Order: sequence, then structure tokens, then C-alpha cells
Amino acid sequence: MKTDTFTEQPGERIPKPTEITNVYAVLRGTDPQQPNRIVLVTGHYDSRNSDTFNGTDPAPGANDDGSGTAVSLECARVLSKAFLSKTSPSRARFPATIIFLTVAGEEQGLNGSKHFAQMAKQQGWKIEGVLNNDIVGGDSSPQQDASVVRVFSEGLPAAASEAEIRRIRTLGGESDSTSRELARYIADVGRSYDAGVKPLLIFRLDRFLRGGDHYSFNQQGFAAVRFTEFREDYNHQHQNVRKDDANVIEYGDLPKFVDFDYVAHVARLNAATLASLASAPAPPASVKMLTKNLENDTTLTWEPSPGAAAYEVVWRATNAADWEYVQTVSSGARATLKVSKDNVIFAVRAVDAAGHRSLPVVPEPER
Repeated sequence: MKTDTFTEQPGERIPKPTEITNVYAVLRGTDPQQPNRIVLVTGHYDSRNSDTFNGTDPAPGANDDGSGTAVSLECARVLSKAFLSKTSPSRARFPATIIFLTVAGEEQGLNGSKHFAQMAKQQGWKIEGVLNNDIVGGDSSPQQDASVVRVFSEGLPAAASEAEIRRIRTLGGESDSTSRELARYIADVGRSYDAGVKPLLIFRLDRFLRGGDHYSFNQQGFAAVRFTEFREDYNHQHQNVRKDDANVIEYGDLPKFVDFDYVAHVARLNAATLASLASAPAPPASVKMLTKNLENDTTLTWEPSPGAAAYEVVWRATNAADWEYVQTVSSGARATLKVSKDNVIFAVRAVDAAGHRSLPVVPEPER
């Protein structure tokens, strides 16, 4: 176990200098060619009641965000003790590193995740994906849909410069940030593995009037998404524990409103995604689309990925939400397709001998 402790100075929601501690554990990758690749799961362990500055009355925080903290802890328990098969006592060995994180200070302004993400950026960590779980308790209300979990992802990257945003708009890449590709990856995992809950991709950063710790990582240029239950009950968030005057409506984020089976399903989806990403080769680097000549064919090139046995070129219509077509490239780092680059969005992903796929990388035009 490791800690990241710092003192947050007074601000809008912090009245005095306050020590904040993030807690995390590292399952280090075993491939000497790619030990610095990192995938990360997180939740926040702080809570609040009706008054942000009230630090004395109960603020149980069972759903917001005890549920997300539980997901991170369960992923650590399962993946650190995973076995390759029922007949083999060997521990699963992930080529890439997995970090299991819980942060504090989320309710006061994403303070813990902001500090951790900045530390990761300053130290040059190669974080490929962040799974932020916040309010994944499946609040037991009649309107809840326990079959799905929402996955929010940014479009235009928060860390993009004005020049980069202009380029993205010119190419029609507003829906192809690295965070959006991570969300699509989660959807693919959900189709391949029955976790008991299916990801529902929401193509926006977060809910209206709300925010989450994934945004702290987005601001530092990391791919990050947020998992959240389908329908929230605001009587059970940021509320003092009480009943209304008619003694009918019950307020407070209490454990009895949490669907523990739902939390377990969300944890399974997270664990499957982490295991898939950590087992896969690194995404191909320097993916280019040749645009020197006017032609209807499309040629893509890339640099080989350590551990890759083949590559897959994927593409979709510009108005499609997810990848629709795939072509395998069994050798080399170049492919020419009889598909016009003007009509579709392309990406390339690496595949190892066991079929583990990397995150897809959208090509840059090269003239």
C-alpha cells in the first residue's frame, strides 16, 4: 500500500489548511518491455451531508462513494489473486501495471484526484486508461435500471491546445478522444464478458451540474471515464440523515439503499476491463494515414508494438457511435484498404497471440 499525502490550502469549500491522503496499491507489470504502461481504477472515499462545511453530523456516503471505493478494493483483491485456470496454481501475470486507487477531497473540489493526476503527469507515468467509479451503488428506487451502468467520456480533450482543437474539428474527430476510445473498449468488453451489467455509453464529460475525479485525469491528458448508475436518487446524496415532515421521504446516503449485487456486477466489468487492458500489447505508436495523393484507397502505417502478434484496422461511418468493421493485418505495419478515408473514421489496434487487444489509435494525416 502507498499513500499520497498533501496539505490543501483554504478555498471555496475548505475553510482551513487540511491534510488529504490518497491511498493506492500497485500490481506491477511483468513484461520487461512494457512495465511502465499503467491502467488505473479509482473511487473517492470522502463524503458529505447537506452542508459542505459540516464535519460533525453523519455523512454515511454508502453510494457516493463507498460503492466506488468498494469497486477499487474488490478489483485489487480479485486481480492480485487471479489464477490462470482452475487447474493451475500460478498467479496471473499481467504485462502492464495496474493501480488501485482511492482518493479524498472529491466533494470539496476533486482535490485528491487533482493532486494525484498532477503527480502522475510530472513523474511521466504512462497511464493508458482511468476507470473512475462514482455512485455505482444501483440505488434501490423503482425507476432504477440495474441492467446497465452509464459510462461518461469527454469529446474534445480537456488538455488539447487551440491548435489541436482546430485540427480535431477539421478532421471530424470530435468523438475520438482517447477517453472516447476507452469507453468503446469498455463496451467491447461488455459484449465479450457477461458481468451482469452492460455499459451504456454517454458521450459527454459528465452529468449536468456535476463533476467527477475522471476530469482531473482528463485535464492532465490521460484517457479517463466515469461509471455511474443509471438513475440517481438525489434524496440519498449530499443529505443529512432524516425524514421529511410527513415522515414519508427518507434522506441520507445509507447502506440500505445500496444494491450490493449491482455493485458486484460493476466491479466485475471494471476488473474484466483492467485485466484485458493490462494483458494486451501496447497500442501502436505513430499511426499515420497517407494523404499525399488524391485517391479513394486508404493506406495506414504504424510502428510495431511490443508483444503484438498482429494488428486490426477498425473503422466506422462518421455518424456511427462504435466501430463497425475490422480487418486483420497478420504481418508488417502497413495496410491499404479499398475504403475511402473521406467517408469513415479509421483506427489501428495491436493484438497478441492470445487475442488480447490494445486500445485503438486514430491515425494522424501525413502528407
